[in-house]
Amino acid sequence: MSVFVFGHRNPDTDAICSAIAYADYLQKTTRPDAIAACCGSLNKRTEFVLKTAGLPAPRIIMDVRPEVDDLCRREAITAHRTEVFYEVYEKMQSHRLSNIPVLGDDRRVEGMLTLLDLMHVIFEGDSDPLQARQVQSSLVKMCKVLEGTFQHQENIDQLCSVLIMVGAMSAEGFTQRMQRFPAERLLVVCGDRPTIQLPALEHGVRAIVITGGYQLSPGLLQLAKANHVTVILSPFDTASTTMRLKTARSVHAALKNDFLSLPSKMPLAEARLAIDRTRQSLFPVVDPDGHLIGVLSKSDLLNPPRPQLILVDHNELGQAVLGADESDILEVLDHHRIGGTLKTSQPIRFINDPVGSTCTLVARQFRYSGITPTPGIALCLAAGIISDTLFLRSPTATQVDHDLLEWVRPLCPVDLEAFAKDFFGIGSALRVCAARDVVREDCKEFEEHGIRFSISQIEEIGWDLFWARKDELHQSLKDLARERKLDFSALLVTDIVQQSSLLLLSDEPKNWDEINYPQVDSHLYELEQVVSRKKQLLPLISSILEMESKS
Repeated sequence: MSVFVFGHRNPDTDAICSAIAYADYLQKTTRPDAIAACCGSLNKRTEFVLKTAGLPAPRIIMDVRPEVDDLCRREAITAHRTEVFYEVYEKMQSHRLSNIPVLGDDRRVEGMLTLLDLMHVIFEGDSDPLQARQVQSSLVKMCKVLEGTFQHQENIDQLCSVLIMVGAMSAEGFTQRMQRFPAERLLVVCGDRPTIQLPALEHGVRAIVITGGYQLSPGLLQLAKANHVTVILSPFDTASTTMRLKTARSVHAALKNDFLSLPSKMPLAEARLAIDRTRQSLFPVVDPDGHLIGVLSKSDLLNPPRPQLILVDHNELGQAVLGADESDILEVLDHHRIGGTLKTSQPIRFINDPVGSTCTLVARQFRYSGITPTPGIALCLAAGIISDTLFLRSPTATQVDHDLLEWVRPLCPVDLEAFAKDFFGIGSALRVCAARDVVREDCKEFEEHGIRFSISQIEEIGWDLFWARKDELHQSLKDLARERKLDFSALLVTDIVQQSSLLLLSDEPKNWDEINYPQVDSHLYELEQVVSRKKQLLPLISSILEMESKS
């Protein structure tokens, strides 16, 4: 099973780049099956980074909760609707199956067959002897079931519905009974009894089966040819031959429509609830058009494998990909506060260091292990550090960030000063995005002292675009808070030139007048020299909410 390396929801450049770089590191060390993934679209700046570095985007996975498709067995043993019971029974016996899906020509599932269904059809007839002797199949299938041979054949591949009549009575009684039915619908079974064979051939029955290893005499064979009667030679006695002929019925006649199939994209949790309500034990897994993908049994769901995740640039489940709480989290690599409800069943590697970027921590792993990153990965690491530390000008930048950026600098395929200038000059969210997307682009949710809120952050050069869109941004924040059932939502607009920010709120929480930063407009505050969400704004909001909880 692969391990997925994920950044947080609504990922920024550091989240994407650290996931890509750490997956590359793991592939070179302990986990060759590591895959970089993300649970949100890339912003313009991150796209610029990956294009410049020549790296593919991580795999987009919005929900890691396992689906039926992830667990089903794709090499399923199946039957076709035209197969006969004997063929299906042999297939089930050979593979030790008690259930089997039956498919049509286009691989759509038409029904399920069980051994009990087969036995019921073979032995049915106590209440309706006539029905018990009806067989819908082809003569070539019947001959195969009997392990017999043709002494003469007429249209043996054609599907037909015949009534089995056993010639185990007097010739007179047999003839009288035979004449009650249309000749083309009769299949006569008899041993070496010319007194039965002759009237059957004269009547022009559809076929005659000679049992016990016998065959028609030359004269009667000529009569069979003249009257277009197929002659099958069976090595078995009459009783065994008759029983085997019953198993030559096409299985589609016994199919029922009350079986349960599972959509391939159904979450396993939902599938478990669905199958608990049925006695069926094997379930076909189908695509949206009903085509078979695989099969799943009840036992498969007893202890299904859990997704394996490594979290980078976050450690709170509220910020993680959907389904992280139902996964095995193997490792965390982060530079934020430790919060939320993350729990693991086993000890894990948890690296949490107050540096300016998660990419700094990944670069350190490369350096400590003596592994030189490729030029593309080196630029990816540099971009994450440059993005999260505003090219080392943010108060979150540490000496470790300086040292690791200098370590990767000569490995990068471009000049970092020119790259940083282009990076910050591209992809203004306020210039290219709708207001609802601006407040969701780099959005993290938190809970402090019983208050749930979100903080989004965008980086701009100047605030002119913000002032032109302030009202629609405020409405989008209110919509976001209502949609996610938050107490309030905030947007931090950082001017990377002035190294200051504007803070826009959907609504102010109680005691907000303790913020000690000037209010410049309705729900808007100027935060001079504040550029970090994690190190400056979040602790400030937390302290205000703590005062509210104590009041």
